[in-house]
Amino acid sequence: MAASPRSSLRTSALAALALVGVLSGCAPVDAPPPPGPSATASAAASSAVSSTTPPVPVPGTGEPAVTQTPEATAQQSEATEANQSPARAALDELPVKGRAPKTDYSREQFGARWSDTDRNGCDTRNDILRRDLTDVAVAPGTQGCKVLSGDLTSPFTGEFIDFVAGVQTSSDVQIDHVVALSDAWQKGAQNVDADRRTQFANDPLNLLAVDGPSNSAKGDGDAATWLPPAKEFRCEYVARQITVKQRYELWVTDAEKRAMDAVLSQCPGQQLIIDPVVPEPVDVPAASAPTQPAPVESPAGGATAVPAPDAPEAQGGAYFAKCADARAARAAPLYAGQPGYRPGLDGDGDGVACETRR
Repeated sequence: MAASPRSSLRTSALAALALVGVLSGCAPVDAPPPPGPSATASAAASSAVSSTTPPVPVPGTGEPAVTQTPEATAQQSEATEANQSPARAALDELPVKGRAPKTDYSREQFGARWSDTDRNGCDTRNDILRRDLTDVAVAPGTQGCKVLSGDLTSPFTGEFIDFVAGVQTSSDVQIDHVVALSDAWQKGAQNVDADRRTQFANDPLNLLAVDGPSNSAKGDGDAATWLPPAKEFRCEYVARQITVKQRYELWVTDAEKRAMDAVLSQCPGQQLIIDPVVPEPVDVPAASAPTQPAPVESPAGGATAVPAPDAPEAQGGAYFAKCADARAARAAPLYAGQPGYRPGLDGDGDGVACETRR
């Protein structure tokens, strides 16, 4: 049957519209073209990133943060390394090993106790006391070396100590080896010569005047087993240990390094410790010779000297049988080389006899 004129017109109109769409590059709205290979790959990559690195909410806001790219993470890591403190950088450079055997260790492996390695005329113990104590009094006639008294705030505890040298009191303040001698022996010191070990044991960088109980509690512990009770001092303490170990080419154990790193994380700007200055000794002239007691008259009226059974042991001709006599004569304390001093009155052998107690 032949098509009606109206039907033919409708068919011609639709064909014309289709031809116009093709010539203009437009596609029907309800018939999008299938995606090409590149579009498929982009969608897959986007989906993979979204599934492996979901956005992290900004703390305190609940709003999603921009996902950090690997490049940004690397840049942040480099910035952190660039801002690393000198103490932490030095720690990273120290070798990490296990402890060597303690075989053959003894205090004598580090030379005579408190040698005068800096050749200033004073033993190291008194050098450190003069450096770390305040309001220091030194014994006359000892070339400014022998510390008789002074004040110390122990860096380990913050405790104030009124120090007085004497048999019963000298141990109140002790000189701590920040890196203990035994610890050093097990971490490299046994591989160096005796002179180098003596220098280590007397290096002011490795020495601190501290309270006796803390020094005893520490023993030969490293940072993994002992840290100062005063937490505010721990960063400086660990930095000093690192500085010493760097100078003497000693190593750390893995546990020790982790303990040090944990401390330094609390003080990101911690510096290494510079060499502390030991003050030069200032001599105090010895006191003038005490007035001799009046001679005892004999029954015959003649004057005779007081007998001195061990007068040859005394110095300068004066003699005191006991410290009470020296104090009564206002001659105490007695210093080595001063008239009246003798070893029999110097119970601790420190060159000062009949010390005044406070």
